[in-house]
Amino acid sequence: MDGLLRLRFAHDGTIGRTILAVCEQRPPLRVVRAFSTADGGALVHLHNVSGGVLGGDRLDVGIEVGAGAIAQLTTTGATRVYRSRRDSHISSQTSDISVEEDGLLEFLPDPLIPFQGSRYRQQSKVRLARGAGLFWWETIAPGREALGELFAYELLQLHLDIIAEGRPVAVERTRNEPAIRPLSSLARFGPFRYSSTLYICRVGIEHWLPLEQRLAELARHMTQPDDAMWGVSSLAANGLVVRALGNRGASLVGGLVEFWKVAKRELYGREAVPPRKVP
Repeated sequence: MDGLLRLRFAHDGTIGRTILAVCEQRPPLRVVRAFSTADGGALVHLHNVSGGVLGGDRLDVGIEVGAGAIAQLTTTGATRVYRSRRDSHISSQTSDISVEEDGLLEFLPDPLIPFQGSRYRQQSKVRLARGAGLFWWETIAPGREALGELFAYELLQLHLDIIAEGRPVAVERTRNEPAIRPLSSLARFGPFRYSSTLYICRVGIEHWLPLEQRLAELARHMTQPDDAMWGVSSLAANGLVVRALGNRGASLVGGLVEFWKVAKRELYGREAVPPRKVP
């Protein structure tokens, strides 16, 4: 299926809140409504009415966060990528995202689960204007562990570009083909099964070392060699990245929340509130 989703969030000065100003959608992608958050933002749940990404699906997502708007996006559950037939195209999702001046986007999806035999390509581009902020996380599962699927997918390709005021600050290229390059190699996942990434950005802030040191201390505290390894690094400018490898998805997701809470309190003076889920 050729799914389409176009969202625009705008700050409404008359009510002092962010609203979902534009919503265009085509199945299997769907948004029902926006919920107000305590900080004046808007929370939206991204639905896939097919129950997951099917073989050959092409999903096109566009998100605009207007000047001064606050948007929080999550999914209604894990993103399941189903087996692809040999004669089908690679399943794909392309996301084009912009955050205008002094806007904030918190993109907080549930884990991505690539099923046995699946082939999936994800390309995301995020453009940040002056003063714009971004919290962006992603967790990748090894497959359906309960069924004994560990890295049984054929292809998982993830591309991410974060561009601040026209300058690339993060360029990420991942191509996992477990049958060709085993992920159990020490150069890749080693003994671990799950991976997580959290990008923390706010354009215009120059001094990131104090926050980096705080998060690095948290990473040292949370690292347990037999469970999860955490690390923090500076981007080229305007932000930090937190990465983790672990054996339990729940512990990585919980860890991401802790890093997000510390960073949001430091950068915005507000508490990070995990999105409430809807069925």
